[in-house]
Amino acid sequence: MPSSGADPILLSLFANRFMAVAESMGRSLQQTSISTNIKERLDFSCAIFAADGSLIANAPHLPVHLGSMSFAVQYQAEHLHELGQGSFKRGDVVLANHPAAGGSHLPDITCITPVFAPDRDEIVFFTASRGHHADIGGILPGSMPPTSKTLFQEGAQIRSFKIVSEGVYDQKGLMHLLLTEPAKYPGCSGTRCFRDVESDLKAQIAANHKGIQLLNDLVDEWGLETVQSYMMHIRDNAEFSVRNLLRRVANTQKSTDLHAIDYMDDGSPIELHITINPSSGSAIFDFEGTGPEVNANHNCPKSVVYSAIIYALRCMVSEDIPLNQGCLAPIDVRIPEGSMLSPSDTAAVVGGNVLTSQRITDVVFRAFEAVAASQGDCNNLTFGTGGNDETGRLIEGFGYYETIAGGSGAGPSWHGTSGVHTHMTNTRITDPEIFERRYPVYLRQFGIREGSGGAGHFRGGNGVIRDIEFLEPSIQVSILSERRVYQPYGLCGGEPAASGLNLWIKQRREEDGDLVKPNDEGFVSPRVINLGGKSTAIFGLHDRIIVHTPGGGGYGTPSNESPPTASAPSRPNRLHQRGSVADWQARQLGA
Repeated sequence: MPSSGADPILLSLFANRFMAVAESMGRSLQQTSISTNIKERLDFSCAIFAADGSLIANAPHLPVHLGSMSFAVQYQAEHLHELGQGSFKRGDVVLANHPAAGGSHLPDITCITPVFAPDRDEIVFFTASRGHHADIGGILPGSMPPTSKTLFQEGAQIRSFKIVSEGVYDQKGLMHLLLTEPAKYPGCSGTRCFRDVESDLKAQIAANHKGIQLLNDLVDEWGLETVQSYMMHIRDNAEFSVRNLLRRVANTQKSTDLHAIDYMDDGSPIELHITINPSSGSAIFDFEGTGPEVNANHNCPKSVVYSAIIYALRCMVSEDIPLNQGCLAPIDVRIPEGSMLSPSDTAAVVGGNVLTSQRITDVVFRAFEAVAASQGDCNNLTFGTGGNDETGRLIEGFGYYETIAGGSGAGPSWHGTSGVHTHMTNTRITDPEIFERRYPVYLRQFGIREGSGGAGHFRGGNGVIRDIEFLEPSIQVSILSERRVYQPYGLCGGEPAASGLNLWIKQRREEDGDLVKPNDEGFVSPRVINLGGKSTAIFGLHDRIIVHTPGGGGYGTPSNESPPTASAPSRPNRLHQRGSVADWQARQLGA
């Protein structure tokens, strides 16, 4: 048994009750937020934590948030007094986004609220929510600059700020952090849409309060001692499951030493050596050989490395357990100081959260030979207007941010899925109607990129094509992406997928000096420009960006024999289903 004294039925009950609390927090956040980023794209995560800051349970939100949020909670729990702000009190809410304080990247702001025992001033839980805010200042609208070299260029930095102190909301302090502080750096401005950010932060505060209410209800129903006891049992159960996974892998692969390496598009290696101890069911994850900190923004905070590891382990565990801190208990993670996975405090990291995290996930799965590479990218597209003008005056504008789906990798018994968000991201795309109504854009195409998945006995999923035309002049458009050079790898004889491509369809203009004479039919063809993986430009009226996202790698040697595919349920006019979900459903039905 993973934990003595735990009733299996109560163990399952409490696991689901804890998860239900986090899910209710997420619904509250979505319903009360106003930004497209949080309300429509669901770029947020909610979770509950023990008094020591360790993750208990979470809703199925963003894996890259969930594994790293415990670092943010632990940082505040341990160091708030040392920062000279006093300890947590009832009615306090703390904000943080700095990588050194457990943050992922600056647009992700974490809201942390202590939960006190009903009869004494003792913290028994924390509730926390993390939301990606569309603009928190920096050098470019959207606060996801592809060209940033230092953290200062990426927006507001918050190590620890009591936005609510014993029930009193501090708007003046928030304005200082979001408007004044970021604008101190050359070429930077404060947030271009303060009202949106403030409103969404209030929604996060409300979501945390919802979690507190539900936890108090749980304590009233079962008693604090029982609730905390089963909190520990749940973590013990997760640890037990991961130890069994490691023993099984060592037995299956007939080896206790696993190794994998992959590369970022700039050539930086991410290397992982795994040493398994079958007797204890533990393992060392050693990233020795990983490249040094880079003069770019795909440096990755340590907390995000842990996010990738805990997510990959949870995916490979066959038992139905909540993703929690127990998954990491058997793992000793070793990261070289000064590497791109442990950068200095001032290093730019905005791409580490959305690009490097995906490559770390691919490397872990490759070491375990679990699945071929997925698209390995979030295809981060931002555009907007506003910021400080030449006199330093803040011009209010807007910032829009989205991640674009691609193909997932194939595995030992399934095809990859086309047009999905994979691994560390779990957001959705903005609905076309909302996208075109709220922003000066026309969505010309959004569809599957046929043939971009890797061939194999099980084929990789296809990426997508997203074609956006801009209906106003002078819009700053930025793309922050990966897998534009190195292809997502296949596994066990499977072929790699197609890499991505970002194109700028630029209308010719006299003021740009590229206007040419019309042809005999009076037509002037636009320029087609490869933006590369990381680029930003001012787009004019009717300019377009076309993003071709990578596919997923294939699994197994391609053969003339047709691999097993799932049949769609018999229903008139129903499209044929395919992909991992359909295959799984078919196997459950014995097809």
